[in-house]
Amino acid sequence: MIASSPTGEPPGRGTAGGLRCVAYIDGSCFGNPGESGCGVVLKTEAGDPVEKAGVYLGHATNNVAEYQGLLLCLEMAGRHGAESLTVYSDSELLVRQVNGRYRVKKPHLAELLGQVRAALASGRFRFQIRHVPREQNNEADGLARQAIRSRSRIGS
Repeated sequence: MIASSPTGEPPGRGTAGGLRCVAYIDGSCFGNPGESGCGVVLKTEAGDPVEKAGVYLGHATNNVAEYQGLLLCLEMAGRHGAESLTVYSDSELLVRQVNGRYRVKKPHLAELLGQVRAALASGRFRFQIRHVPREQNNEADGLARQAIRSRSRIGS
């Protein structure tokens, strides 16, 4: 028997049947700038796995890798029909820039933030992003590092 949420829907499903998701994202560099990658772990709100991915990005800064992780996460959530998405990142800079608490000074990061905002403008899902300590983000970090070492895309 599948447990249900207070709304009567299966855990991780909203009232419209769309997925309520949480994601952990991370960017990593071997050197900064250096060889880089990003990792994303997408789960239902109930903790059931949806998709995991690590992507090799080539030569980039850690901040670029963090933004690429968020963009990958938004793509994945949209592809799986998420109705809501809560993203957890250990990058305080990324979280504060996306939430509008920090100004974006670097043009290349402003461009990436513009891509994030454009992806969110579709209104496909409710979105929030929160900061977590690095130790709570080990799985996404591991995927990013594995992608760098393999110089490829990995995932399920």
